[in-house]
Amino acid sequence: MSNEQLVSKVWNYAHVLRDQGISSGDYIEQITYLLFLKMDQEREELLGETSAIPPAWNWAQLANKDGDELELQYRHTLEALAREPGLIGTIFRKSQNKLSDPAKLKRVVGLIDKEGPWIGLQVDVKGEIYEGLLERNASEVKSGAGQYFTPRPVIEAIVRCVEPKIGETVCDPACGTGGFLLAAFEHMKTQSQDREKLRGLRHSAFTGVDIVDEVVRLCAMNLYLHGIGNGGSPVVQRDALAGDTGDRFDVVLTNPPFGKKSSYKVVGEDGSVSTERENYEREDFKFTTSNKQFNFLQHIMTSLDTYGRAGVVLPDNVLFEAGRAGEGIRKRLLEGFNFHTLLRLPTGIWYSPGVKANVLFFDKRPASRDVQTKELWVYDYRTNVHKTLKTKKLTDSDLNDFVHCYHERKETERFRRFTYEELAQRDKLNLDIFWLKDDSLEDIDSLPAPDVLATEIVENLEAALEQFRSVSAELAEDRD
Repeated sequence: MSNEQLVSKVWNYAHVLRDQGISSGDYIEQITYLLFLKMDQEREELLGETSAIPPAWNWAQLANKDGDELELQYRHTLEALAREPGLIGTIFRKSQNKLSDPAKLKRVVGLIDKEGPWIGLQVDVKGEIYEGLLERNASEVKSGAGQYFTPRPVIEAIVRCVEPKIGETVCDPACGTGGFLLAAFEHMKTQSQDREKLRGLRHSAFTGVDIVDEVVRLCAMNLYLHGIGNGGSPVVQRDALAGDTGDRFDVVLTNPPFGKKSSYKVVGEDGSVSTERENYEREDFKFTTSNKQFNFLQHIMTSLDTYGRAGVVLPDNVLFEAGRAGEGIRKRLLEGFNFHTLLRLPTGIWYSPGVKANVLFFDKRPASRDVQTKELWVYDYRTNVHKTLKTKKLTDSDLNDFVHCYHERKETERFRRFTYEELAQRDKLNLDIFWLKDDSLEDIDSLPAPDVLATEIVENLEAALEQFRSVSAELAEDRD
């Protein structure tokens, strides 16, 4: 049975459970725990690796029980493993049994036990099955998990451009389920046959941070299934923006969560509700702002080691937002870093609708009075490009030309070079640069298919509504 068939089989049972009151998100969470225990057993039996699970809580203790005895064993297993250190404790952190009906639990345990082995006997443990489940969960609008996913072709293209090398450290400060870290690992693992280098790659090269407990667990599990972080956990639960840990990295690859403002509601003792804006007061941040995207950009600037490299997905507002912070951060990016490449991504490729995003590629440089960005190359893969999540999905081949242009540095119809002098003359240092003519504005035959056009209209309306909400919230804050 292929991986895709296994994903379908396991996912179909998620629908059965959902009809009985168990959400797909809760189901994925339970699958995380159970698949981990099953694959830990297979790694020990088939690959000869040492198990990190105490014998009292391993898969065999679940597989041979049913009824109330099974439910009790599972509940105690989750409680015990949540207290373990390292990777085990990270995966089982705050775990609870959501399959309290012994019959449903037995069916899931039986499904996982019967369909094995879940790991391949190649060099690495494979996680395609688990990743398939995560993507199915993300694609369900009601699940809300799509915010943690960056389209795989975008991730692959960024890694092919930044080219992390074995021996370098890689960080994702908003790691979600680990897509960037896994793509970097796949790119780096073929670069050497040296056992010590490969061991370092698996155990110390990668660092992930995320603020959401459940997502940290999913990421740790995903990395484990690919053979990364055995023992210690490469991913931690933390607000990456809260402070500078002092860690520096050779490569940062990330797609910070969409959403412009950092704010929260405060309920007073008298029941009144006010909105507090969350500004991160950090000495390493040159500008104080409530814009989460700008804060992540400043955090990445700090996190890079000298001559470190970054590939970062950020929304359009980072390129044009006015004000002291927006203009100042762009100026710092151009003058203190080598901001050499900008990729304008098409709309319609995100689970969150209405998103217009770009990839910023920049390198850190030692402090200098000289401007570090001599020229910025912009690749426009948005104008006259129409994508949807279902009928016209983004593929790896769609970004092949960009990757080629990234390395060749020759101007084409979609790839243009702009000198620092040209950029510095732009009003408020606006870097939202485009030059291609939108064919659909003049030629009705160039309009996209009706379903694509409808999707684009909906996305534009939702994006406009989000901007109105942001303005409304700011006006309310000013009034308070």
